[in-house]
Amino acid sequence: MTETLNIAAIRADFPILQKVIYGKYPLVYLDNAATTQKPRSVVEAMTEEYYNVNANVHRGVHFLSQQATDLHEASRETVRRFLGARSTSEIVFTRGTTESINLVASCFGEAFMKEGDEVIISEMEHHSNIVSWQLAEQRLGIRLRVCPITDDGLLCMDEFEKLFNDRTKIVSLTYVSNVLGTVNPVRDIVRISHEHGVPVLIDGAQSTPHMKVDVQELGCDFFAFSGHKIYGPTGIGVLYGKEEWLDRLPPYMGGGEMIKTVSFERTTFNDLPYKFEAGTPDYVASTGLARALDYVTGIGFDAIEAHERDLTAYAMRRLMEVEGMKIYGPGAEERDAVVSFQVANIHHLDMGTLLDRLGIAVRTGHHCAEPLMRRLGIEGTCRASFALYNTREDVDALVEGIRRVSQMF
Repeated sequence: MTETLNIAAIRADFPILQKVIYGKYPLVYLDNAATTQKPRSVVEAMTEEYYNVNANVHRGVHFLSQQATDLHEASRETVRRFLGARSTSEIVFTRGTTESINLVASCFGEAFMKEGDEVIISEMEHHSNIVSWQLAEQRLGIRLRVCPITDDGLLCMDEFEKLFNDRTKIVSLTYVSNVLGTVNPVRDIVRISHEHGVPVLIDGAQSTPHMKVDVQELGCDFFAFSGHKIYGPTGIGVLYGKEEWLDRLPPYMGGGEMIKTVSFERTTFNDLPYKFEAGTPDYVASTGLARALDYVTGIGFDAIEAHERDLTAYAMRRLMEVEGMKIYGPGAEERDAVVSFQVANIHHLDMGTLLDRLGIAVRTGHHCAEPLMRRLGIEGTCRASFALYNTREDVDALVEGIRRVSQMF
């Protein structure tokens, strides 16, 4: 492997990676698809703001409020630049990908869908991109159309195109599967959808930490991601929406900041993006998110992607050396930073619990993707997911740990 990242220096930015588990084993953290660890720069920026600039943003005339507002809006500009959006009016702060998808499902459904209309999703979606549309289904009588996947975990693009008809109003698909690591052909998805006059929402929770995203180049109409999956704080995320769409959507919640004027007879709503940001935002978390985006941008996505692709391919090679190993999803060239597996007849929960006793953190269960588990004919998997600070030594520790657990069975 050609070293493209200074891994030792990067790992030094994440103090938790020095942790010793159960007083015995060095931490091997392979649960990054659930949440990533945070570099010092993120935590320090948030601490600095709480200690020195803490005040509610917008509308305040005093010094601290104006400083906090400036930081919050500077963070919005950082996100705009990171995503390649045309304007900060297209950047809505939310609590995460889940809230972003729910916002679109609720507001788009209310504005543009009626009984019998359809939304296209896929078999590999996270629950947040299923249940949010099912809620709209219950309210409005719309219908979910589900694009199938192949046995190798790839989207059936021929079937995808057949799902369109005159009742199709929106497509809502994941960029990268949180279980299979499948990287979907988003540009083709957007092109086909737009040829049918249908807008596209992309769940970018699992793609944004691993590859450069330019929403204008992708052409999508909405794009959602979470801060905590890209080395930022929990409880903050982003919804990108093309301005022409956000202008046409009704507000998601009512309250302060999303209004211009309020009377008992009538309320007028604020300009974008504030129309969708009711109440006090997590303005300290927005600063942390901006620092996280600066962090990965400073390292460079070409280097990050090359490192993680190499690590994923190495993991798949090493894991297949284990007797009884079953890996779910496509080959290494078509997946990104996630490997879900089962070993012989060992229950995934037993495997994950015993790996934890060796200091190895993996995720077990259905990964908020129960329909996908049913498609695969299983209850759940163990999932190892990688970040820019992981190493081949982490993979070797995982393989050795699996072998030790297997010997117990």
